[in-house]
Amino acid sequence: MVLNQEKPAKKPFKAHSKKRVPDSSSELAGPPKAGLETRMVASKLLSAAIDKKISLDGMLDPVHGNPAYKQLSDADRALARAILVTSLRHLPRLEAAISAMLDSPLPEGARALHHVLVVAAAQILHLDVPSHAVVDVAVEQANRDPRNRRFAKLVNAVLRRLVREKEAVLEQTASVSPVPEWFFGRLADAYGIEAAREMAEAQLVPPTIDLTVKSDPEAWVERLQGRLLPTGSVRLPAFEGAVSSLPGYEDGEWWVQDVAASIPAKLFGDIRGKRIADLCAAPGGKTAQLAAAGAEVIAVELSANRLARLKENFTRLGLSAHLVQEDLFQFAPDELLDGVLLDAPCSSTGTTRRHPDVLWTKGPGDIAKLAALQAKMLRHAVKLVKPGGLIVFSNCSLDPLEGEQLVANLLAEDKGLERVPVDPKDWPGLEEAVSAVGEFRTTPAMLPATEGFPGGLDGFFASVLRRR
Repeated sequence: MVLNQEKPAKKPFKAHSKKRVPDSSSELAGPPKAGLETRMVASKLLSAAIDKKISLDGMLDPVHGNPAYKQLSDADRALARAILVTSLRHLPRLEAAISAMLDSPLPEGARALHHVLVVAAAQILHLDVPSHAVVDVAVEQANRDPRNRRFAKLVNAVLRRLVREKEAVLEQTASVSPVPEWFFGRLADAYGIEAAREMAEAQLVPPTIDLTVKSDPEAWVERLQGRLLPTGSVRLPAFEGAVSSLPGYEDGEWWVQDVAASIPAKLFGDIRGKRIADLCAAPGGKTAQLAAAGAEVIAVELSANRLARLKENFTRLGLSAHLVQEDLFQFAPDELLDGVLLDAPCSSTGTTRRHPDVLWTKGPGDIAKLAALQAKMLRHAVKLVKPGGLIVFSNCSLDPLEGEQLVANLLAEDKGLERVPVDPKDWPGLEEAVSAVGEFRTTPAMLPATEGFPGGLDGFFASVLRRR
């Protein structure tokens, strides 16, 4: 069952103002307009994400990312990133808004034109960019592309109308679900229509910055003017600047970690002196939690680059762990462990506040493949712990196929395992995240906002298992 995502009727809006927006469809003259290259890069990368299913994180990597993106100035890269993230967060509504401005659909195959319009519409409707500049640059962008040149006047007309009718457009398209139909359908099947709607809307809210602190969270709340969360994490208020400039960073007193991501490591309880392996360790937030809690930690990671990043983080934090570069399926400790944390690679559908491209680069087939891989990983993880040892399995997917169903299937096939239920009384403020069988299930719609601080958290699943 899915939310009705019918597009608004053609031309349903009346202009709210007769103020004229300058016509920008004239022939090109002179040097390129300021900001043209940034918008061209944004359109190109939007196409790569939507049409070619390429991850935005990889393309925006400052070292190994897209060459055109890397050539932009720091300010232009920040703008390109903002345009891309906004375009992907609001994509169905932006497409509905554009469609409502047209007498007939865009020509079949006019994907380059589609991306130019989406990038411009995202700026007009959701970003603090002068609308006249957006229109000017979009028209020039169309004129400079042989595929779009004949549509330059259409681009001008559509965007000028969006500027005039912005408030009405936003109101009309608010009824369109901001997530793909396939994803909304899976949410509705798993959680119900109303909860699915809440999660879809929650992914529009920009992510918060949460910190995991080594000790004395109340003191860090006061020092950083933050909000204390139910897990002991500290949520920062909105601020401009680098996180590394904040007090405590250089001293290694805290690290950035979404509040939901901090939960799995806490589910082991008291681990002082126990041997715990983190099987998918990098970038190391959960590994750091285990080490800070007094465990003897073995950090297993296949990627040499990611393991090097983990090592850098541990140096700053003043923590230690035994680092192992190895495929987890080949990892075999000299003696069985007290516990294993498997935060498995997944579809990442719980992190769309941070990574909105996930909904457009992945689909149901990817979820099924990843669930099968996770099940294989979990079966191997079970073999690494001694009788009575714990396995904490987690991931940042909202799909039960990668969480509740996967664990239920494993428990049905392996009678040497039992679930260790989480007690909701131990998690005041997050009781709703503990299921009837004692598993953790957070969603982006949980954790209400408070004055000065946005709400929400990543979608996470976590289950505690014990080897008999």
